Amino acid sequence: MINSTLKKNVIANFVGKAWSGLIQLVFVPLYIKFLGMEAFGLIGFFLMLQGLLIFLDLGLSTTLNRELARRSANGNAQEARDLVRTMEWIYWSIAIVIAAGIIVVAPWIARSWVNVKGLSVQSVQYAIALMGLVIAVQWPFSLYSGGLIGLQKQVLFNIIRASMATIQAGGAVLVLWLISQSVEAYFMWQIVIVGIQTVLTGYFLRSSLPKSAKAATFSRELLRQCWRFAAGMTGISAVGIILTQTDKVILSKLLSLEQFGYYVLAFTLGNALIFLVAPISTALFPKFSELVAAGNTEELIRLYHKGCQAVSLFAFPAGILIAFFPREILMLWTRDPVIVENTHLLLSLVVVGCLLNAAVILPLMLQLAYGWTSLSFYKNIVAIIILIPLLFLLVSCLGAVGGAIIWVLLNAGYVMIEVPIMHGRLLSSEKWKWYRMDIGCPLVISLLIVGMARYFIPSGGSPFLKLSWLAMTALLAVIVSASILPVSRDWIRKVIYGRIVPIL
Repeated sequence: MINSTLKKNVIANFVGKAWSGLIQLVFVPLYIKFLGMEAFGLIGFFLMLQGLLIFLDLGLSTTLNRELARRSANGNAQEARDLVRTMEWIYWSIAIVIAAGIIVVAPWIARSWVNVKGLSVQSVQYAIALMGLVIAVQWPFSLYSGGLIGLQKQVLFNIIRASMATIQAGGAVLVLWLISQSVEAYFMWQIVIVGIQTVLTGYFLRSSLPKSAKAATFSRELLRQCWRFAAGMTGISAVGIILTQTDKVILSKLLSLEQFGYYVLAFTLGNALIFLVAPISTALFPKFSELVAAGNTEELIRLYHKGCQAVSLFAFPAGILIAFFPREILMLWTRDPVIVENTHLLLSLVVVGCLLNAAVILPLMLQLAYGWTSLSFYKNIVAIIILIPLLFLLVSCLGAVGGAIIWVLLNAGYVMIEVPIMHGRLLSSEKWKWYRMDIGCPLVISLLIVGMARYFIPSGGSPFLKLSWLAMTALLAVIVSASILPVSRDWIRKVIYGRIVPIL
């Protein structure tokens, strides 16, 4: 029986992630309205920089998550506090290097890399320097977040995340509306808010650690103990960055900032799927780690399938709906026919890749819970060798569409190649159940229902009618999938018979 902490964590992650994602989606059209698509492309460039620099995390945030989860069972308070202090020193040092490095290269990026039309080079240079400061003050936040999650303080973490996301997005719009409609003003606001967020999260992490008589100190020994896992995570991050960010790096050079903005916009909406499934993986990874450490394979198998089915139940109806109705959804979201015309095909392709990516999140969490990082590393090396040359070819021929196609191929490879290899070693008897029940059933049901809705959609009609049609289609796909998947079907039966239990 899963304890109440896990139930609270899943609910908190859903609420926090959903709210943060909703806030982001709601305010993106306003950013575009105040700044224009070219400046929004510069925000996309900022997101690309963040993605490129993830490898400097050195695997420490995931390592801290895993190690605090493992030590919470052992009750070693001093080691937990020393581990946080050790990684904290490393993280803040990296943050300073990041800020200095981006400020130094900002003039070159502004003059020689991005293709500016309406914005001045000086304005772009200043904005890029500000990006460096934003990334620097935000950098330790991922470490502190990983620590809170590992300590099962996910309710607290999501309160911080949702509150700060609201202030961050809403405040940015107020700054652009009342003070200055400039991209520099946008990034100045980000520096203030993400800095506050980082400080608060660090404070609450230290307050949540078990008490110890000694003050926390930097420990080389603790680094030595967990360096293999951290190094493996660094390798995974490095090759993952090459795969997921190369398309954006190339397109940021070849396309104008405006066209690059359309590509970023497609990923912004496509990544909404991650907002639906990340709460599950965030809550389950520490639990997976605990069960692996305890050797409780039976409970691990049960929780693994429940989690995968919950991911599919949330992701497949929503993802396939977006892929089949990109024009309608973009028009309802942005109210801009130009954006719709430039983004709808990109969105369909991007969301298919995001859907496949969502399907393999929990298999990856299972690998990491066992400390098995080499599979993810080597599969990404193979993907780099195959897909990066193809990426250059497709981008040169098809532009942004070529990058989106590579995104689909990459994640299809994860589903068809990585998962079978993983189940050859971990939970080897569960592979076909994962394909058949965990993802196969909801995929087929969603394709049939959404496909029929696409064929029979009423022509014309008001925005309210289209929104209602889309909402009813998604709801029907969820209901039918829920009636077939064991995790939700059993829960529904217990609710009907008056015995309500958590779905996970």
